[in-house]
Amino acid sequence: MEAVILILTLLFVAFMALGVYAGVKTVRAAKRGVDRTITQARRSVEDTALRAKSYGQPGVPGELAQLRLTLRTSMRATQEALNAGAAEDASLSESLGLFQRLSAHGRELDDELRRLEREPDRATVATLLPGLKERTERITHSAESLRWAARDRARQFADDDLAALNAQIDLESGALRHWTTEEPTAQADTAGHSGPADEETPPSLTPPDPRLRADYPWQKSARPETTN
Repeated sequence: MEAVILILTLLFVAFMALGVYAGVKTVRAAKRGVDRTITQARRSVEDTALRAKSYGQPGVPGELAQLRLTLRTSMRATQEALNAGAAEDASLSESLGLFQRLSAHGRELDDELRRLEREPDRATVATLLPGLKERTERITHSAESLRWAARDRARQFADDDLAALNAQIDLESGALRHWTTEEPTAQADTAGHSGPADEETPPSLTPPDPRLRADYPWQKSARPETTN
């Protein structure tokens, strides 16, 4: 009896621990989802504000906002392209490492541009604009080089796969049409055995139409569609 009680107690404790663990995992996942949503919303609001400043404020504030918007847009697009490509191409891991190093320079420049937006001495900031533009162009150029290289690599892989698939389809199509080369031989053999009196021609070999297969996934339903 005591052994049964002990087993039941252990099972109860195990179920309780499992429930607590599952609850903690669920809360953490929900918290990450909320944080991600908040980050995306904050980013969208900030990008919208920068876009409004770049078009609505002339002079130094508008140029600073345009530099920040260009930098953030280029870095985000490159990050998305590399992350999407790395899921299917492990060789992009080195490119991701290089982009992380580039992102450190991009964040440093973005923070500096943000501080200069609040700087009241516009004349001094104007003298710094050429150097800031050059840094922005260097960072965005490197980011674009990584992004387009990853896209060209993915497109080349897709083209190679499509070329191999076309070759396989052509080979299979030729195999499916084998009767076009065998039919004259079969007719000659029939004529030699039947003699001149037998004028009956062999029935033509008509392959089954693959479109009439019931399990063809692209086949339309025989029952007409109805509209409600």
